[in-house]
Amino acid sequence: QVQLIESEGGSVQPGGSLTLSCAVSGDTTSNYFLGWFRQAPGKRREGVATTYTTGRMTYYADSVKGRFTISDDSAKNTLYLQMSSLKPEDTAMYYCAASDHVLLGANWGNQYEYNYWGQGTQVAVSS
Repeated sequence: QVQLIESEGGSVQPGGSLTLSCAVSGDTTSNYFLGWFRQAPGKRREGVATTYTTGRMTYYADSVKGRFTISDDSAKNTLYLQMSSLKPEDTAMYYCAASDHVLLGANWGNQYEYNYWGQGTQVAVSS
C-alpha cells in the first residue's frame, strides 16, 4: 500500500518562497506519476504539477509555470514542490498524489486518475 505524507506547509508573504515535500512509502516513486494538487475554500481541486521521472514528463498548470518546480528524488523516495513568487491566490490546501495510470495530455490534471493521496498541507500567502 502506497502512503504519501506531506511536510508541513506554512504562511508566507506575497513574493516569498516555500518548498513542500511528500515522503512516499510502500513503493518506488519512479513507478508512478506524482503530482501536486491544491484546493482553495469554495473551489474545486486543481492540478498544480505532475512529474513522471522514468518517462521524463513534467506538466504544470498555466497559473504556476515559471514560478513552481516539481521534482522527484528517487533516492529519497520524496516528491518536492518548490514555490517562488507566491501570490495570495496560491493560498490553498496542497495535496500530493500518485497515479499508476499512464497520464497523457490533460489527464495529468484529473484528480480521478490518481490512486493515492496525502493528507494535505495548508499554504497561506498574505501580507
